[in-house]
Amino acid sequence: MKFYCIADEDTVRGFRLAGVEGEVVTTPPQAAAALERAVARPDLGILILTDIVAAGIREQVDAVRTRSRPLLVEIPGPAGPMPGRKTLRQFVQEAIGIRIGSDEEDAE
Repeated sequence: MKFYCIADEDTVRGFRLAGVEGEVVTTPPQAAAALERAVARPDLGILILTDIVAAGIREQVDAVRTRSRPLLVEIPGPAGPMPGRKTLRQFVQEAIGIRIGSDEEDAE
């Protein structure tokens, strides 16, 4: 099972350093085309998109989520999560049921 990342240049570069292939996109049409190519790969198990890329092609992303593969994961981009979205820390805390460190909200 392979991983693949569709995102901005910094995110794709970071994943490449971890051995994950990826494609840099800057517009929704580029993202839609990259998503089609990625989903057509029979070896792809997990597809990683930044939340901003996914927001630009939401209809296609939702259609991929109805399939059995690949598993589609949205992550925050370099600027952090989009307004109104949970942080990675919040997702982990909800999943395991305990607090990890201090939240940004606690600092205020």
